[in-house]
Amino acid sequence: MRVTFHGAAQTVTGSMHLIEVNGQRLLLDCGLYQGARAETYARNLHFPFDPATIDAVILSHAHIDHAGNLPNLVKQGFRGAIWATPATRDLSVSMLQDSGHIQESDVEFVNKRRAREGQPPVEPLYTRADALATLKYFMTADYERPTQLLPGVIFTFFDAGHILGSAMVQLDCQEAGRTSRLVFSGDLGRKGLAILRDPARLTTADYVIMESTYGDRLHETPVEAQDHLATIIKQTFRRRGKIIVPAFAVGRTQELLYALYALTEEAEIPNLPVYIDSPLATNITEVFRLHPECYDAETRQLLDQAEGRGGPFGFKNLHYVREVKDSKALNFLRESAIIISASGMAETGRILHHLRNNIGDPNSTILFVGFQAENTLGRRLLDGVSPVRIFGEAHTVRATIERVEGFSAHGDRRDLLEWVGRMERPRLRQVFLVHGEPESANALADGIRQLGIANVAVPALHEGFELT
Repeated sequence: MRVTFHGAAQTVTGSMHLIEVNGQRLLLDCGLYQGARAETYARNLHFPFDPATIDAVILSHAHIDHAGNLPNLVKQGFRGAIWATPATRDLSVSMLQDSGHIQESDVEFVNKRRAREGQPPVEPLYTRADALATLKYFMTADYERPTQLLPGVIFTFFDAGHILGSAMVQLDCQEAGRTSRLVFSGDLGRKGLAILRDPARLTTADYVIMESTYGDRLHETPVEAQDHLATIIKQTFRRRGKIIVPAFAVGRTQELLYALYALTEEAEIPNLPVYIDSPLATNITEVFRLHPECYDAETRQLLDQAEGRGGPFGFKNLHYVREVKDSKALNFLRESAIIISASGMAETGRILHHLRNNIGDPNSTILFVGFQAENTLGRRLLDGVSPVRIFGEAHTVRATIERVEGFSAHGDRRDLLEWVGRMERPRLRQVFLVHGEPESANALADGIRQLGIANVAVPALHEGFELT
């Protein structure tokens, strides 16, 4: 068996790992890389292998950095099955179409400027139609149900507790008379977060591929995060400003709604209007309602108690914005409000328009609630860069920039070490750390070695390993 790391290698985006076993080729994830625009387009467009030679894809979850390049894979010749949990499949229906639509819309906007400057137009990476063509290749498997993937290869999904439907992947492979087990963590969640169950406990593997996003730091607790959020909202309200939140449509938006509902019910924050300005987030929230099997007991109880009052996904001052004209109308709001919009790293979508219209307002707050990868607009804002470019135009940053990390759906250093620390030592032969920038991945590698697990690697992009 051989594994080659074609994405999320010493970075946190573009998850894509090629497994070759028994003459067959399968991908763990097929995500979009996010970063500097010219590099991003070229890297996402050109695969380092022929997509037609891939026999199957196993999808850990529906976030775009793990699933967003599937339409390109199909467009360029892939015809195998894409395996996912039922919730991941349902989320992907909306997310992939939305990704295609956003790329078409962003290119249309950019091409208007390019035309004014006498530059030739650019093409979208893929379209909504390409995304639709991808959906027929999806097949689903429930958690903890071993499934034959290919001859000699059985996979099993386990709950990763990261977003709705997220999964760890256990691969049991028979090759040349030898059986080996590879476990891919996907993105690992945290214990005690709202809505979802805690990550499953796995204890046996020969090889582990695991994320390392927060391998060098600890999070605020959920209670501390909620208190921090309340403080930011009250401070901005006193300035009569708006709170603009770039948030992933899947997971982060719903967790924020859960927190805002609780804070409002407890009268901890002013009763501000909350706008979810994302057709995708609106659709995704409906998918959340369809999959209560993924909820923890506390969330099920809360939803039962809130029946008739709207609950965390439908409270009184919550408004879902679908139409473009209604999104544009938010630019003329004069009172304080909370506007939550995708994308979470402020790279595409309606959030760019809200940033463009509010980033120069000293009364407003730009609030980040998730990880911001290198070379993204979100990272530049957190790093204090000003001016920043939005749709190719320079904007001076006068709004307050805030961050609340306690809402992260990724496990922190303590969570990650606890998870891998459960693995039986005599059997575990190698750990590969992905989905983390070099500082966090190397820090986590040192921590894992201190647990007595000697063979830990932080692969470079396109680096391959023979698993013997």
